[in-house]
Amino acid sequence: MPNLDPKDQRLLTLAQTEFPLCARPWAALGEKLGEDEDAIIQRLLRLSRLRILRQISAIFDSRALGYQSALVAAEASPDCLETAAAIVSAHPGVSHNYQRENALNLWFTLAVPPGRNLEAEAGRLAANAGLTRHWVLPALKTFRIGVAFDLEAGGVRALSPTENAPSKGPGSLDRADRAAVRILQENLPLLPRPFLQPARWLHLSETELFTWMAEARSRGLLRRFAAVLRHREAGFGEGGMGVWAVPLDRVEAVGQAFAANPAVTHCYQRPVFEGWPYNLFTMVHGQKREDCAEILESLAASVRGWTRRSTLFSLREFKKERLRYFLEDPVLEGAAC
Repeated sequence: MPNLDPKDQRLLTLAQTEFPLCARPWAALGEKLGEDEDAIIQRLLRLSRLRILRQISAIFDSRALGYQSALVAAEASPDCLETAAAIVSAHPGVSHNYQRENALNLWFTLAVPPGRNLEAEAGRLAANAGLTRHWVLPALKTFRIGVAFDLEAGGVRALSPTENAPSKGPGSLDRADRAAVRILQENLPLLPRPFLQPARWLHLSETELFTWMAEARSRGLLRRFAAVLRHREAGFGEGGMGVWAVPLDRVEAVGQAFAANPAVTHCYQRPVFEGWPYNLFTMVHGQKREDCAEILESLAASVRGWTRRSTLFSLREFKKERLRYFLEDPVLEGAAC
């Protein structure tokens, strides 16, 4: 665990879970910590320099924006792994890329914008990277998504599941929506009124910008506005992906039971393939590998209905960043921030 004082810990936890959407958010956070606005800004600047704080921004729902995304499980020849990983990581649609402890040693997430074919893009990328084999594993059902690193308690807890709010659906975003997504996905500036310039770029007042965000959330476009940490630098250096084989008639019950555990940050149903019977994926984090193993052992003991399980620990993180949307959208020329 990094050497952070209690106010640093409280600030990072609040910024992940209760970020205030108002004209002066740093002042609002300062009220909860007993510090003034400038002190909060200075703390966040220092935490950014320490590479603990990755960014503070809007977090959008890829599918609601019309993007297709999937986890890709792949095998790279061990002597070519680093070269293959570098080629995969260079793709702008790859946001996460890990070496995991398995014969399928490279696992990455790939997203493509509206009008592109995900399977074809994955095939091209696999060929370019020289991958021996690969499988595209979209989320068939999401039971939980969202993670907060609780610096105060020294643990990891899940955020609330994604709201099942209605969205416009793929292809129904207008120019103003796409412009707002493009600008709000960027790191919020550490200025006293950080939303003022983004609002001006969008030809809105701050109040109108907050109204758009509230409507975007109700439409299912915006998941939340929050800080994102670099979990290794924050002291949570281990991640364990628990994979479970569950009969189809039990997937709903088992998935809901897994998602009810606050230590599970992500829980998805995904397709199976030859030699891979695991259709439920649960992600857990810990300060040590033993922490992850303990959580998954507890899940195995408390939830019935699965038939086989395995754990894939992360060995190396080749890439981890937020996917950025609509960067090449012609309707946004001149609107970059």
